[in-house]
Amino acid sequence: MWTSSTRQESRHTGFPPLVRSPQPRCRNCPRLESTAAGSSEGADMILRRTVLISCLGLTLVVGVGAASNDVAGTPAPTAATAPAAGRSADDAVNRVVAISVDGLNPQAIRRLGRSRTPNFHRLMRQGAVTLNARTAREQTRTLPNHTGMLTGRRIDARRGGHGVTFNSDTGTTVHRAAGHRVASVFDVVHGHGGSTALFAAKTKFALFQRTWRPTIDRFTVDPDNSRLVSAVTGELRRAPRTFTFVHLSLPDQVGHSRGFMGAAYLRAVRRTDRLLGRILSTLRSRPSLRKHTLVVLTADHGGRGTSHGNARRLANYRVPFMVWGPGVAAGKNLYRLSARYRSPGSARTRYSGRQPIRNGDLANVVTDVLDLPRVPGSQLNARRGLHAIR
Repeated sequence: MWTSSTRQESRHTGFPPLVRSPQPRCRNCPRLESTAAGSSEGADMILRRTVLISCLGLTLVVGVGAASNDVAGTPAPTAATAPAAGRSADDAVNRVVAISVDGLNPQAIRRLGRSRTPNFHRLMRQGAVTLNARTAREQTRTLPNHTGMLTGRRIDARRGGHGVTFNSDTGTTVHRAAGHRVASVFDVVHGHGGSTALFAAKTKFALFQRTWRPTIDRFTVDPDNSRLVSAVTGELRRAPRTFTFVHLSLPDQVGHSRGFMGAAYLRAVRRTDRLLGRILSTLRSRPSLRKHTLVVLTADHGGRGTSHGNARRLANYRVPFMVWGPGVAAGKNLYRLSARYRSPGSARTRYSGRQPIRNGDLANVVTDVLDLPRVPGSQLNARRGLHAIR
C-alpha cells in the first residue's frame, strides 16, 4: 500500500513540509499513483497572475534573494530581476511537457535515421535541438541526473549541489541528501498557482514524490511504458497540467540486459519513438494544447556495452536536448541560439567557464518559458541563457 502524507515527509526529512495539505492514498502498487485534491482547470490562467514567491511562506525564498552563482561563475538573477508573469516573448506557452528518455544514446537517433525514428526527427526538424548536450559531470546515473533536471543543481552537495549520489530509493529525501531543503521546479510552478504531474517508469522515482509531495499534484509510477504513456495522454486530453514530467525507461532496460547500441537496444529506441509520437499526436489533436504547450526532451545518460556508470566515457555523458512547440526556432541548433553556451565537442567539461548545454538546464528552461522565477538555489541555466524561442 502506498501512503502519501505530509506528516510522513516531515518525519523522513527532518524539515517542516513545504505546504500543509492533506494528500490522498493510492493502493495500486506496483503502479503507484497519487493525485492531489482539486482540478487543474484554469491553472494556466492562475499562473499568469503575478504572485510574489514570498506568498509561499517558505524558507526557500532565501534561495532567491541570496542567489548563488551559476556554474560558469556569473551571478544568478534574484527575485527582483526575474521576469514578471505574462511579460515575455513566449506568452503563447502556458504548459510544458518534459520528457526524459532513460539511457538514450543520441547516436541511436543518428543511426536509425528519420525513417525509423520519425518522431525524434520531427522534434529535430520542427524544434531547436542538440545531440551533444551533457549529463552532470560527477555521475552518469539515473537518480542523480534526474534530480539535477528537477532542481537545476549539480550533484556535489559541498559545492551547492543536490547531494543525491545514490541510485536506488533508500527511503530518504533530496533534502536530507543535501543537508538542507532543496527547491524544485515543482515548487516554483505550484507556488505560482500552476498544477504539476510526474509520470515515471521506475519505482525509485518515489524519492521525488516523498521529497516534494505537496507540490506534485499527480504522481504515477508504472513500469509498463505503453500503459504509462496512456495515462499521460489521457490526462493531457482531460485536464492538462501546467508542468508534466514524463520518464520513459525502455532504452535503459534493454541496454542493461542486451547492450546499449545493439540491435535489441535500437528496437527499444524505435518503440520509444512510437511512444513519443503518441504524446505529440495528443498535443497536436487539440488547438488548446498545440498552441500553448512546449515539449522539452532529454536523457539522464547514454550508454555503451551493458552499463553507463563510467562518467568519463563519451557514450555515457553525451545526451540529447530538444525543445519543440509554439514559437520555437524550427530546425535550429541550440548552441547557435544560445551565445552563453559552447559546444563541448567530445570533451567531458568541468563546471567552470562557458558551459555546454546540460540535462540539468531543464528546470530553468521550464521556469523561463512559463515566465516564473528561477528555481531557488539552482546553478544550471540560472541566468536563463538557453534560448529556443524565436
